[in-house]
Amino acid sequence: MSNTHSLRESALAAVDAAQDLKALDELRVRYMGKKGEVTALLHGLKDATPDERKTLGQEVNRLKQDLQAAINARRDSLQEKALAEALESERIDISLPGRGESAGGVHPLTLIRERMVDIFQRAGFSVAEGPEIEDDYHNFEALNFPPDHPARAMHDTFYVDGESHLLRTHTSPVQVRTLKNSTPPVRVVAPGRVYRCDSDRTHSPMFTQLEGLYVARDVSFADLRADLEEFLNAFFDRDVRVRFRPSFFPFTEPSAEVDIEFVQRDGQSSWLEVAGCGLVHPNVLREAGVDPDNYSGYAFGFGIERMAMLYYGINDLRQFFENDLRFLKQFRSFAQA
Repeated sequence: MSNTHSLRESALAAVDAAQDLKALDELRVRYMGKKGEVTALLHGLKDATPDERKTLGQEVNRLKQDLQAAINARRDSLQEKALAEALESERIDISLPGRGESAGGVHPLTLIRERMVDIFQRAGFSVAEGPEIEDDYHNFEALNFPPDHPARAMHDTFYVDGESHLLRTHTSPVQVRTLKNSTPPVRVVAPGRVYRCDSDRTHSPMFTQLEGLYVARDVSFADLRADLEEFLNAFFDRDVRVRFRPSFFPFTEPSAEVDIEFVQRDGQSSWLEVAGCGLVHPNVLREAGVDPDNYSGYAFGFGIERMAMLYYGINDLRQFFENDLRFLKQFRSFAQA
């Protein structure tokens, strides 16, 4: 009995003095574990007489219950203390100024596309759209591409199901769809994504074009030249020297490529291609249900990435698609302007 009373006093005092949860758990093992001191008292009851065993058993059980209650109470106290210390150390001073959020910006290609569309809309053009997954008829056949044209080859075109549907290689299919659903005069621009098997510092497998179409009575190449020169002057906010070089496109005749004089930083100038154009081929008009004897028209196509590179002075097209915020943040001022 004296051992039980002595153990009670020392154990309860030790539990009350425990400074952290680790020390408290060590005390629990010391007294209540399989080889603990209270457990040893219970095992020693087998050597006592029946009368002693009853009295001692009750006393040891009370000790065990009281010690467990003391451990639980001390654990709760230590946990509350630890939580209070953690809250204090991690306390946020809400009176400090916030770090703020960085506002996003409009992508440079979107800025250029909107600038180009706005200029043409002010000139009387409306905006037309078409599907990015096209059929062979609208992408090639209706645009006067012969069956053996190189652009139809698998190495140049992304086909999605054999050779009947594909990712459009240009926005020119919008010409056919617009003419089939409209009555001349028709004056539209069609901006959108296009896809070709090509990738380097000036080409991308996915890029954006802006197609233009004007069909009415007595539309001439002179109208085409005048409208494109006015657009380029408005786009670059200066008088731009422009030249038209003879070229070939299946859906226009005659056809030309449009170059502008580009002055470099060292003062040297060179000619850079910015667009393809021409008078709409009579076969395309006829296929779209427009009589080429009564109507004529012109079509043109700009690469939006090319125009953005010239406008911003960028020499690698791939920067537009790498999502580098250090690059994209530079265009916020252009958006605000």
